[in-house]
Amino acid sequence: MLFQRRTPPSRYEKLRVAVWPRASWARSFRYYGKRVLRLTASPHAVALGFACGAFASFTPFIGFHFLIAAAAALVVRGNVIASALGTVVGNPLTFPFIWAATYKLGHVLMGTGTLTTSADAAHGLAHADLLAQSLDTLLPILEPMVVGGIPLGLLCGLLCYAPVHASVRAYQERKRQRLALRHDAAAATDHPAD
Repeated sequence: MLFQRRTPPSRYEKLRVAVWPRASWARSFRYYGKRVLRLTASPHAVALGFACGAFASFTPFIGFHFLIAAAAALVVRGNVIASALGTVVGNPLTFPFIWAATYKLGHVLMGTGTLTTSADAAHGLAHADLLAQSLDTLLPILEPMVVGGIPLGLLCGLLCYAPVHASVRAYQERKRQRLALRHDAAAATDHPAD
C-alpha cells in the first residue's frame, strides 16, 4: 500500500502514540479544531453535535462515548461527525479530573455523604479481575459517576456550544467570501470589459 510504513509499529508504540501524540498536544488539538471547522453542516448542527460529544465524555462508559455521542446527536439533530470529534474533550489528560468531579458531584446529588461503600468497592476492584466483578461491586462506583456526569456533561456541552458555533459561522463566512472573490475574478477574466 502506498504511504504505509516499512516496519509496522509495535503494540507499545501504538499505545504510546494513543496516550502521548508524536508532535504535541497543541498540534493534535489544532488538527481536531480544523476538522470541526471544515464540516459542511450548518453552524448550529456542528456546534450541537460537538456539544453532544462533550456531554458523552462525562459518562463513565469508556468505549461507548462515540455511540452515546452519535445517539445524542441524532436525537437533537446535531452533526454526527462533529459529535465524534467532540468526544476529544475526554482524553487521557482530562479523564482523571472528569471522573473525580463526576464521582464527587454524584455523591453530593445522591445525598450519600459517606464514601466508605465506594472506597470498599474500589478496594475490591484493585484485588480482583475487573471483568469477573459483579454488578453489585461496580454499581457503587458507576452510579454516582452517572448521576454526577449528567449535569457536568450538560454544562460542558453548553460551554462548548457557543465558541464552536461562532467559530464555524466565521469560518464558513470567510470561505463564502473567498469563493465569491474567486468567482468574480474568474468572471472578470472570462468577459473582459470593452
